[in-house]
Amino acid sequence: MSQASGWLVGTLLATAGLPGCHSRPPSDPPSAVSAAPADASTPADPPPAPKTTEFATAGPAASHEVVPVKFDPDRALKYLRQLCDLGPRVSGTDGMKKQQELIEKHFRDLGATVTRQEFKARQRSRKTDTPMVNLIISWHPDKARRVLLCSHYDTRPIADQEPNRNNWNKPFLSANDGTSGVAFLMELGHHIKDLKCELGIDFVLFDGEEYVFETNPLGGGDKYFIGSDYFADDYAKTKSARKFRYEAAVLLDLFAGQGAQLKVEQYSYAGAPRLVEQIWGLARAIGARSFKYEPGYEVQDDHLALLRVGIPAVDIIDFDYPHWHKLSDTPDKVSGAQMVEVSNVLTTWLQKIK
Repeated sequence: MSQASGWLVGTLLATAGLPGCHSRPPSDPPSAVSAAPADASTPADPPPAPKTTEFATAGPAASHEVVPVKFDPDRALKYLRQLCDLGPRVSGTDGMKKQQELIEKHFRDLGATVTRQEFKARQRSRKTDTPMVNLIISWHPDKARRVLLCSHYDTRPIADQEPNRNNWNKPFLSANDGTSGVAFLMELGHHIKDLKCELGIDFVLFDGEEYVFETNPLGGGDKYFIGSDYFADDYAKTKSARKFRYEAAVLLDLFAGQGAQLKVEQYSYAGAPRLVEQIWGLARAIGARSFKYEPGYEVQDDHLALLRVGIPAVDIIDFDYPHWHKLSDTPDKVSGAQMVEVSNVLTTWLQKIK
């Protein structure tokens, strides 16, 4: 339960008893479906209604006025187009390198600390290792208690949801799938340094989420979520040495499309129910209509790696986005107003947590 001025995030810290990332899906979830439902049917048991909090019931005033930041949708969409103008940004390619340079300069110019987490990975269908980089953008890096906002930033090598197989290898921009998360965080970076949040904030951009050339229908077994798995493993291995801990994480994926419906992703509810209740409950309280407190899909995504190492994490995702893994996932399908609504929820939440 919260204090009058905010929520106690420390109670969200995972313990050894945290449900695993496969606690609710069918017995044999697909191992090679990126951001895909393990079961496309709607779960039978919806989550209970969000718990009432002092915030939601207009309890005593906070120590400072809590208002969302003035997120600029036009500037965010400009960043989106700028990234898409680079063309495909597949892991290890020149397009990805150009994107990394652009992103690193952007956040350093805004006063953030940018760390390159470099590693190499061998995809099952590739003959050589691929260099990859997770980008960690830190605000107030001296704070030991931290919150993580994240997205993947690589684009998929193939548009494998195109009905015509001959179109799979055409240039694929992936505007809402990953790129919208980067553009959203680029705009949020203009506001986050001065946001009144008691915890430090990291933006993390995962590489290798979409580095898949062979999928199950073709008999392939390429691995998804390479970057988030590496990040999570490193976080676990450095537990005794590092001086910080992540107390909550929010993953943004396919969240900014026109008419988005952000239902409760089921792995998120299984692994971090209090975090779900906070964010979706707050969304309801401030009138963020795209957040639907009803059961969504079980989606395999980057948040599963975070849950695996004890970081409570939720996936804000609209998996009914009709342009997923299609050539039609272009900037005109992304809504600046939808980005504003998600920013209103997250920046209010960041100011409420304690």
